[in-house]
Amino acid sequence: MSASAPTEHFDVLVVGAGISGVAAGCHLKDKCPGKAFAILEARGAVGGTWDLFRYPGVRSDSDMYTLGYRFRPWPDAKTIADGSSILEYVRSTAREHGVDGAIRFHHRVVRAQWSSADARWTVEVERTDTGETVVFTCGFLFGCTGYYRYDEGYKPRFEGTERFGGRIVHPQEWPEDLDYAGRRVVVIGSGATAVTLVPAMAREAAHVTMLQRSPSYVVSLPGEDPLARTLHRFLPRRLVYPIVRWKNVAMTMASFELSRRRPRVAKALIRKAVQRRLPRGYDVDTHFRPRYDPWDQRLCLVPDGDLFEAISAGRASVVTDRIETFTEKGLRLASGAELEADVIVTATGLNLLPVGGIALTVDGRDVELPEKITYKGMMLEGVPNMAFAVGYTNASWTLKCELTCEYVCRLLNHMDAHGQRICLPRNRDPSVVPEPLIDFSSGYVVRSIAKFPKQGSRIPWRLYQNYPRDILMLRHGPVGDGVEFSAA
Repeated sequence: MSASAPTEHFDVLVVGAGISGVAAGCHLKDKCPGKAFAILEARGAVGGTWDLFRYPGVRSDSDMYTLGYRFRPWPDAKTIADGSSILEYVRSTAREHGVDGAIRFHHRVVRAQWSSADARWTVEVERTDTGETVVFTCGFLFGCTGYYRYDEGYKPRFEGTERFGGRIVHPQEWPEDLDYAGRRVVVIGSGATAVTLVPAMAREAAHVTMLQRSPSYVVSLPGEDPLARTLHRFLPRRLVYPIVRWKNVAMTMASFELSRRRPRVAKALIRKAVQRRLPRGYDVDTHFRPRYDPWDQRLCLVPDGDLFEAISAGRASVVTDRIETFTEKGLRLASGAELEADVIVTATGLNLLPVGGIALTVDGRDVELPEKITYKGMMLEGVPNMAFAVGYTNASWTLKCELTCEYVCRLLNHMDAHGQRICLPRNRDPSVVPEPLIDFSSGYVVRSIAKFPKQGSRIPWRLYQNYPRDILMLRHGPVGDGVEFSAA
C-alpha cells in the first residue's frame, strides 16, 4: 500500500460511473440519505460501456424498458436504442438525481485492504490524469465495474496480419478517422457486435461481409414496441413503463424457459422467423443454424430485421468458414476461397475481468477470487462489507444491478438500525457445492470463467438468473440469511 495518508473517508465508495454505478448513486441518495458516498471512475466521463464503444450502429442488445432504470422511465419510443441515446439517458439520470456531483473522474481503484480491527476498507487509487496515488477509506465498498476489461478487447492471433494492406480495427478501439464509404469491409465475428456493425456499415460501404467461424442465433424485434405505442395513446408514461417492462420480462423469461425445456421447439421457431426474413432459397442452415441450443449463448437481437434487410438487398453477405491467413488484399479461408477487403473489423469479443481487476485483501490475506463463492450473486463469502453489481446473462443487465443496489441499501440500513458495522457472508453449510458462476458456452465466458468466483449449489449462494425470484429474495426477503453481523 502506498505511504500516502488517506485523503477522505466515506460511508460508501462506489467503483465505476456506468449504468450500474449511476444506479447505485441514485439508490443511495434515495434510500440511505444520511450516507456519505463517492463514485470513483477511472475514465473521464459518465457512461461506462455507452461512452467507451463508438463503433457504427452501437446499440443495446436488450429492450430499453428493461435495460432502463425502474425509477426513471425510458423516455424514447425506440425499444432497441442507439448508444448515444442510452449514454444521454444515463448522464441525464445522474444529473437529475444529483449523483454527478459525487463522481471523481480519473480515479482508478487498484487495491483495497480490509481491516477488521478498524471495520473499514483502505482503498488505493491511481489518478489516471496525473499519475499520482491517492488513498481513501470507506465503511462499505461497492463495485460497479461491469465484467470486462475497458483498456483492450479480445484479439486472437491471426496469421499474416502484417501483410494486409488495408486497415484492421477492433470495435473496442474504433478510430475516429476511419473512412469506409465505398469500400469493401469484412467483419470477423457473429455475436452482438458483429450483427450490429454489418447493417450499419452496409449503408455506406461498397459491401460488407460477415465472416463467421460458426453461426449465432439472431432474432428480430420491432424497433418500437407495439404495445407501448398503443398504450401511450391512452395512458401516461409512468403507467405505460411498468406494464411494458413486465411484458418484456415475461417474454424473455418465456423464451429462456422454452429454450431450456424444449430446445428443438425454440430452434424451429427461430429458424422459421429467420427464413421469413431472407430471400427464397437462402442457405439458412449454413449461416444461421448454430450447433448449440438457444440461450446456451446470448441471443443476438436485430431491430426491425436490419441485418436480414441488408443481406436481402445485397449490401451485405454472410460467409461461414475459417480463416487460414490474412493476405495483402484480404483473407484466405480454409475452404480455399479468398475475401478481398479494404477494411477488416475484428469483432472477436471481450476480455472478462472480475471486480474491475481490483486486488483485494482481508486482514492481510489476499482474496483469491476463484476460491470464493458468491452470496446472492453480489457478495463474496469471507469478504466483509463489499458487494458488486453484475447483471443477468439471460435478461437485461440493469434488472439485476438495480436489485443489487436495493439490497445493498437494505443491508446498510439494517446495520445502522442494529448498531452493527460489519457484515460478513459466511457459508456454514457443508453440503453447498461450488459451481461455475456463469452457465454460458460463449467464447468470452469460457476463456475467462476460471478467474471468477463460483456460485453455490443452494440458496443463498446460488445464482438463479430469474428476475421475479430475485425480487422476492433481494427486495422482500430477509437481509441477514447467511450473513454474520458484528459491531466491530
